[in-house]
Amino acid sequence: MEHVKAMLIKVVMTLAVLWIVLGAFYGMDFWPMILGTTVVLGILSYFAGDMGILPAAGNMMATISDLVLTFLVVWLMGLWLTDLSGGEVAVAAIISAVVIAVGEYLFHIYLLKSGPVARHRTDRKV
Repeated sequence: MEHVKAMLIKVVMTLAVLWIVLGAFYGMDFWPMILGTTVVLGILSYFAGDMGILPAAGNMMATISDLVLTFLVVWLMGLWLTDLSGGEVAVAAIISAVVIAVGEYLFHIYLLKSGPVARHRTDRKV
């Protein structure tokens, strides 16, 4: 149940940021761009970053990996799913990545203190 709660928090945060940045500022469609990118990012970053990198390397490394992953996913999906120029998509991806990275840093604190990562660490010590 902890993983479901954590994934919901992550999806809501990512969806809100992408909807504002990509939808409001860049006029990208909710489907498939915003919702599709949220799903892809959520799955990749949760399992690779939050469950893999965060426990092994800490918050800062996991946040940096989320920043890079978010930029790449938003940029590549934006090139694939929109008619915007590569430069416009890159700027939208940078803005999205920075804002999401700030949110991810705070999300990682939750995961480390009371989320699934904290629970997993506690289970290992017993």
